[in-house]
Amino acid sequence: MSERERRQSDVTVPFHRPSIGEEDIAEVADALRSGWLTTGPKVRQFQHDFAKALGARHALAVNSATAALHLALEAVGVSAGDEVVIPTYTFTATGEVVTYLGARPVLADCRSDTLNVDVSTIERCLSSRTKAIVPVHIAGQVCDMEPILELARARGLAVIEDAAHALPATYKGRPVGTIGDLTAFSFYATKTITTGEGGMVTTERDDYAARVKLMSLHGLSGDAWNRYGARGQWYYEVTDFGFKYNMTDVAAALGLRQLVRMLTFQRQREDIARRYNDAFGGLDTCFVPRDAGLGLHAWHLYILEVNGTALRIDRDEVIERLRGGGVGTSVHFIPLHLHPAYQRAYGYRAGQFPMAEAAFARAISLPIYPAMTDAHVDHVIDVVRTTLCESRR
Repeated sequence: MSERERRQSDVTVPFHRPSIGEEDIAEVADALRSGWLTTGPKVRQFQHDFAKALGARHALAVNSATAALHLALEAVGVSAGDEVVIPTYTFTATGEVVTYLGARPVLADCRSDTLNVDVSTIERCLSSRTKAIVPVHIAGQVCDMEPILELARARGLAVIEDAAHALPATYKGRPVGTIGDLTAFSFYATKTITTGEGGMVTTERDDYAARVKLMSLHGLSGDAWNRYGARGQWYYEVTDFGFKYNMTDVAAALGLRQLVRMLTFQRQREDIARRYNDAFGGLDTCFVPRDAGLGLHAWHLYILEVNGTALRIDRDEVIERLRGGGVGTSVHFIPLHLHPAYQRAYGYRAGQFPMAEAAFARAISLPIYPAMTDAHVDHVIDVVRTTLCESRR
């Protein structure tokens, strides 16, 4: 067995591993011992601390980013017959929440460099039925928001940011979460901070915050804290037909400890991205992520794009060879217009969005998370470089 083969058999780097410390476990244990498991004091504290960390006026914790997007769209009045412009290069949650409200997701192509939408890709999708725009900050790099906001204000449209990847990204010095009308964050297991499953809605508007809070728990006039706390009341009214989207105190307890390390986690991700860029930036067999220079990158994902013209194998075969070398990967994203549900319901078809399709055909998401050791990063770099070198035309 060669030295390289020995190292590959000894080291396996999964696509992701969460960073859970003893302080996280202790906080969750405290919630369990308190006897308050559902929405209560931990959730309130998490909302307060999250809003303070971002400088947002309101932060409302929910059980997923999907719920956060749904509530945000509902708060701005999206309803049956409306249209909402979203990227095709995103996860299905961005689109499916539009359908929950009877509206139509109108897909926009992405840029070839950042993989984000911008004002030019959005504007061609607008119609008299457009109600809102949902920019998605792909991989943690913020979209160019000023032109998008100017377009939206001129047309009277709401802007809801899908920031599932973008904690704690910034745009020209402003934290994501304080820019659009509402912003949806994710605390899924792979994100910068995690609650296992969970999400947050931020907004500067009191009316939107009140609506999100109301609709996140059945449309009740009083939440569980108010009804069952020491100063609460048993009486409540159903003021609208809402949803069951509240976060639990157990989840919020984990979020509280994770939030303290948010910036540390981001810096660790950024360090890994820098090492990857240094290792892969000079290769003609791939393209490293392009930085638009608009602000702090959250580095939720590191999307390496293979250069098919320089390789004898396609992206899928590269992935298989990386897996054989002990490197876990993923692909972000299969564009929405290529999925059967979107084709069946809305008539989308292959070939409509060439930038997104080209990006999808090249994209490989490499491991990038704080729990990676230097040896893990070295292993990924070694296996990727070797695979690409051995596969050159």
